[in-house]
Amino acid sequence: MKKHLLVLAIASSCFAMTAANAAGTMTKDQYNVAKEKISADYKVSKAKCDTLKDNAKDVCEKEAKGTENVAKAQLEQDYKPTPGHAKKVAEETATMNYEVAKEKCDDQSGDAKSACVNQAKADHDKAKVDIKAMKG
Repeated sequence: MKKHLLVLAIASSCFAMTAANAAGTMTKDQYNVAKEKISADYKVSKAKCDTLKDNAKDVCEKEAKGTENVAKAQLEQDYKPTPGHAKKVAEETATMNYEVAKEKCDDQSGDAKSACVNQAKADHDKAKVDIKAMKG
């Protein structure tokens, strides 16, 4: 099953990139193929996480879900470019970075963990300010 998903993901990404480059814009069919690829990529990434344990698994799952959300937002931007879609890509990226950073902090304890969480929050707050300044 995993091999099937991987082959599907690779084949669809090659098709989507070739078709998108040839046309210059994305058709509804290309959009649907890309959407399926995002879903397949997420399933493959999630399956890889299942082989991990403890916090490494949690970090992996946050990265997989965040990557899926960013890819979905980027797909919308690629399909129908708008300032609002560009802003959504930035928001999803900031959220993913924050969630993954917080999860990585769980590997630490005491003051180091507190400092790590504070840094993650500070980075996220800065990203939110930058996003707020974007049009859309």
